[in-house]
Amino acid sequence: MNCSSCCAAAASSPPGVLARPRVRFTASCSTRTDQKVIFLGSKRFPQIPHSPSSRASSRLSRREIVESIISSFTGSASSEAPKKMETSDVVLVTGATGGVGRRVVDVLRKKGLPVRVLARNEDKARSMLGPDVDLIIGDVTKEDTLDPKLFKGIKKVVNAVSVIVGPKEGDTPDRQKYKQGIKFFEPEIKGPSPEMVEYIGMQNLINAIKNSVGLSEGKLLFGLKGNLSGKIVWGALDDVVMGGVSESAFQILPTGSETGGPTGLFKGIVSTSNNGGFTSIRTKNFTVPEDLSAYDGIELRVKGDGRRYKLIIRTSYEWDTVGYTASFDTTKGEWQSVKLPFSSLRPVFRARTMTDAPPFDASNITSLQLMFSKFEYDGKLNPTFTEGPFELPFSSIRAYINEPVTPRFVHVSSAGVTRPERPGLDLSKQPPAVRLNKELGSILTYKLKGEDLIRESGIPYTIVRPCALTEEPAGADLIFDQGDNITGKISREEVALICVAALASPNAVGKTFEVKSTVPFSEPYVIDPSNPPPEKDYEVYFKELKEGITGKEALEATPA
Repeated sequence: MNCSSCCAAAASSPPGVLARPRVRFTASCSTRTDQKVIFLGSKRFPQIPHSPSSRASSRLSRREIVESIISSFTGSASSEAPKKMETSDVVLVTGATGGVGRRVVDVLRKKGLPVRVLARNEDKARSMLGPDVDLIIGDVTKEDTLDPKLFKGIKKVVNAVSVIVGPKEGDTPDRQKYKQGIKFFEPEIKGPSPEMVEYIGMQNLINAIKNSVGLSEGKLLFGLKGNLSGKIVWGALDDVVMGGVSESAFQILPTGSETGGPTGLFKGIVSTSNNGGFTSIRTKNFTVPEDLSAYDGIELRVKGDGRRYKLIIRTSYEWDTVGYTASFDTTKGEWQSVKLPFSSLRPVFRARTMTDAPPFDASNITSLQLMFSKFEYDGKLNPTFTEGPFELPFSSIRAYINEPVTPRFVHVSSAGVTRPERPGLDLSKQPPAVRLNKELGSILTYKLKGEDLIRESGIPYTIVRPCALTEEPAGADLIFDQGDNITGKISREEVALICVAALASPNAVGKTFEVKSTVPFSEPYVIDPSNPPPEKDYEVYFKELKEGITGKEALEATPA
């Protein structure tokens, strides 16, 4: 079947002759690696007008017609740059009406960063933070108020939620006793328990924002770990849709990975006969679109064969639609990681760059496609193309975050969280919260459990453990420490500045630390407005901190 007859068939045959591309979807199975499920595409193949005058057209025009047919399924890319996806990088502040939280909001606003706040009381939030504040009404202790859709567009979180502790005898309307600190009144829990706020509330919050902020190790879309079950269903989509004879398939190799475990395999035989020249495997449309807006691109782990392949990503459930495409070269015989930034994807429809296409929407991924094709971009040819058999083993496809990774979740905890159960500790020399831990509903115990949830979540994090909080201004000299041993005081304003600084620091990722000022409790800290202290470079402190030190080491140590 030559080009002219292919086009004629498209124009004159009854609907269905070329209207339904035959797609073979392979369902991976733990017991068989060649089980196939056959599906027929529901989208009609686009008809290509044909007339006697077209027979006299140039060879290039004919090739463009064929490429148009091929491109309906391949989404070939273009040399023109696509529109970049716009990202908002909104910072969510939880506990935003508290002493630290509202100061975090203020610091972020002064830096010109977009802020959204989570609060239980709308009137209180708008009164305190302004009537135009970007607000989510929700309660971390009530999972049904934290719909993940509300957190779309949020890239980072500062969590200042804390169980409320107040004087048993009551307080003034502006909470003057509370602001002096627990050291100066007999405390009790006000409102939900520490377990509900610090532990269950943390679980609920992490579940709500996890997809929005992303994971340090990325999000695995395809991978075979320890078994032959794959999450994604792949199907072959080859040039037979326009009369070609190429053929490909997806298989699972039980021992084909670089570690001897299972891996996926894209293989086939490609031919240019009958104006063919491409093979591909495409996933069945995802039941629920993948939200990858927290990430910067797609990383494939492949064993190369020296050829150039394409990854095509679609953001629509329509079959015949724009494909966002990137090509990648491989090295023969070597396993390699290929990173394809979302910013490099090109929107193409029927072999032409769609300059008016919408920006790539990483929050709405509906399918993936791998392709080996004779055709490159806008009529150009693939320089590595050769006819015949090919194989591309691929062990994983994942979304990734660009290096260096910065914290996506900064949590304000408390110094002392590991001390109530620490053996040999003289509680009489410890702050009130440590001595009264059980009387206060195991407040520090549940704060520690909440911290552990963050550390186990996979989210890039920083955990700040301030000593006793005061209403004093920021500016005093500071001591950063690890291991949960120090006591002292620090201003809420300083803690807010530290949290915002941590959001931008790769050196703060994975760190848990305590912090206090060098000013003793007995001495008030004041500043001279005419000679304010210089701004601190918190990076100096972050660089000296170590990962993995939490103070739990003392709890887990076994006696000699």
